[in-house]
Amino acid sequence: MTKAGGLGFIGAGLDLSALEKHLMTAGEALGRHGDVLPVGIGLLLFVSKVDDFLPILQKYQPAVVWLFAAKKLEDYAEWTSKIRGVSKSQVWIQVGSVAAAVTVAQQAKPDAICAQGADAGGHGFEKGAGIISLLPEVADTLAEHGHGDIPLVAAGGIADGRGAAAAFALGAQGVVLGTRFLAAPETEMHPGYRAAILAASDGGQSTVRAKLFDNLRGANIWPEGYDGRSVVMESYVNHMGGVSIEEIRRLHAKALESGEAGFGSDGKGRAAMWAGTGVGLVKKEQRAAEIVEEIRRGVQDAFEEARARL
Repeated sequence: MTKAGGLGFIGAGLDLSALEKHLMTAGEALGRHGDVLPVGIGLLLFVSKVDDFLPILQKYQPAVVWLFAAKKLEDYAEWTSKIRGVSKSQVWIQVGSVAAAVTVAQQAKPDAICAQGADAGGHGFEKGAGIISLLPEVADTLAEHGHGDIPLVAAGGIADGRGAAAAFALGAQGVVLGTRFLAAPETEMHPGYRAAILAASDGGQSTVRAKLFDNLRGANIWPEGYDGRSVVMESYVNHMGGVSIEEIRRLHAKALESGEAGFGSDGKGRAAMWAGTGVGLVKKEQRAAEIVEEIRRGVQDAFEEARARL
């Protein structure tokens, strides 16, 4: 993705040795742009300790460090300060409400704020709006509070050039795509998961937000206020039908032992398959660079077509 003019991200997780291995591989493939490695890394604050990551950030200097899911908003300022103390990395912070954006802007002063709408796949905010209303209100309110200079990045439901163009028209300086890149062979994932993504359609119906997905392996460890959007599958159907969480967990564990690892298309899987409502626009497997180029052209085409209609 980076080679095509985008910015690829590496999810850090809790295995620091795996993160360092990924960063070494990225460095070998991409080289360095000035003083930074041209990739970003994403950190989940509620399960991480900032001091554990500082030596890696200092060594590899990723272009962006993306912060998400703090136990409390005040934690972002501490993380941002420590990251800037050891690296030249930009700090991006993901929020899902206008109030959170203002608080983060005032306390942490990030290099960019990611406004995540309710259509996003994977983990996000239980209460939220789509980016069509969230993004312009965030932009207006930040400007009113003297923080209009902080760039905004839009996430949630964007899967093609038309969605990206809409986000730019709403005030974003950049867009984030997750579900679309599940179709890229460079994304490490089970083939059954990818097959389910490519088979899904009508994303508002074939995906759903629920806390259930974080309870499948045991008690949910995510902070209050977060849930996740997954493709609808048998575990969710059972949950809605009144099956106990203990029985759902038993069936889930049994499914994980199969060759399909709990994944399956047409709602037959039992494992969570994170995907946003834009999943219906993901129709075929494509390399990451091809997706980036297609979206870039799509943005230009969308604006030209809109201008012609006006």
